[in-house]
Amino acid sequence: MQKTKVLKQKIHQQFYILLIVCFCFSCKNDKKETTELSNINKTIDVYDFETIEPLLYTDTDKTYIVNFWAMWCAPCVKELPYIEAYAKKHPEDEILLVSMDFPKEIETKLKPFLKQNGITSKVVLLDDPDSNTWIDKIDPNWSGAIPFTIIFNNKERAFYERSFENLEDLENQVNKTIKK
Repeated sequence: MQKTKVLKQKIHQQFYILLIVCFCFSCKNDKKETTELSNINKTIDVYDFETIEPLLYTDTDKTYIVNFWAMWCAPCVKELPYIEAYAKKHPEDEILLVSMDFPKEIETKLKPFLKQNGITSKVVLLDDPDSNTWIDKIDPNWSGAIPFTIIFNNKERAFYERSFENLEDLENQVNKTIKK
């Protein structure tokens, strides 16, 4: 009887030790992930169109994807995970997310949104009230609706005034545009 009681105590001790070890490792990983996410997009630059325009062109054959979006735009938010998945799968390509949100909401809304949604692509904010001028400079056919995406390199350029339905849709459009 005494042996059974001692054996049960040892099993319980080992079980509790195992639980504590698992808990410690899972907390350590969560803390690391939270720290990494908190450093992403720590600084979000605010540009006018004149400052952002050079980012819309390249002299290289590297693929660039520039996506104009906003937190208040449901289709934009829906496609962000596909753009993030593309960025992870194709680290050789450059992704730029151009937020159309309000500069005064960077700290209170935009940064928390990016962190909550695990957005790791570079984000800048476009704050230029003369949209009638700069929209036509980007693409005269653009109505100004978002999401709006430009896929380009030094030889090819395509504009998409729509949201991408999934990762495959985005990859297909990149391959169609750049002909990889």
